[in-house]
Amino acid sequence: MKRRVIDIHPHVISTDTRAYPRDPLWGRPSVWSQERPASTEQLLQAMDEAGVARAAIVQASTCYGYDNSYVADAVAAHPDRFTGVFSVDMLAADAPARMRHWVERGLTGLRLFTAGSTVEGQVSGLDDPRSFAAWDCAADLGLPVCVQMRIAGVPQLRVLLARYPRVPIVLDHFFALPLDEGPPYASAQELFRLAAHPNIHLKLTPVILARAHLGQASPQSFFGRVLAEFGASRIAWGSNFPATAGSLKTLLDEALQALAWAGDDDLAWIFHRTAERLYPALRADAGPPTTHDDRSKESA
Repeated sequence: MKRRVIDIHPHVISTDTRAYPRDPLWGRPSVWSQERPASTEQLLQAMDEAGVARAAIVQASTCYGYDNSYVADAVAAHPDRFTGVFSVDMLAADAPARMRHWVERGLTGLRLFTAGSTVEGQVSGLDDPRSFAAWDCAADLGLPVCVQMRIAGVPQLRVLLARYPRVPIVLDHFFALPLDEGPPYASAQELFRLAAHPNIHLKLTPVILARAHLGQASPQSFFGRVLAEFGASRIAWGSNFPATAGSLKTLLDEALQALAWAGDDDLAWIFHRTAERLYPALRADAGPPTTHDDRSKESA
């Protein structure tokens, strides 16, 4: 069966460092951005080879920091294939103005990079009151906000959940949780408790898929529990290409194989419907990008 597939977590990096100078967040570039960068054209080729219809390109913060120009130019050049997820300094006084600038450039999502390969542990300040103006702006614009963070940041996240219960929040890589102890997945209990918040969504990427194959863990025992707690309509697949090594086709095939036990309806949500609800610009019938879709009218 031919399946519609949308990718909500690829990155692009240009070889033209004069037009797109590199300025990684915290001054430290990621290894992957140096060793295996992928341009817009390479991403399109990889998508065609893998059978991926559309993608929400995520700003490569460990390469470009808060300069989202390359993502915006990719979306402008290929609006039939891409939307974009931008980053801004949430604590800056001009954060709302910067957000509106990137939305005017056609980007339809916001991403916060508060943990990852180039930073130790979990960055503080996710719930800093100085960021609330930017969060208010995200709410006004109807932007989904994806957050790369670790489980240690959940107390900060809960402050935001209490203040912004209607803003869709997408957790990158399931916090990159350790799963090797297997069921009942004690390390994931804090994640499962977040299912009580209907605006929390999960981004299923190779980072967490790899962990679900380690030790006593298995994709079916872990993701089966996740599906039971959250429902497939709050889970979306992202390739993490090219940050995760391997072709986009291989990364997609591995995800499909790991979830082969799931029902067709659940797979449809994970591989395209949830993405289309979070980023309406990715729908097959989408017109010009807009950030004011009434998501409440769409079926769950």
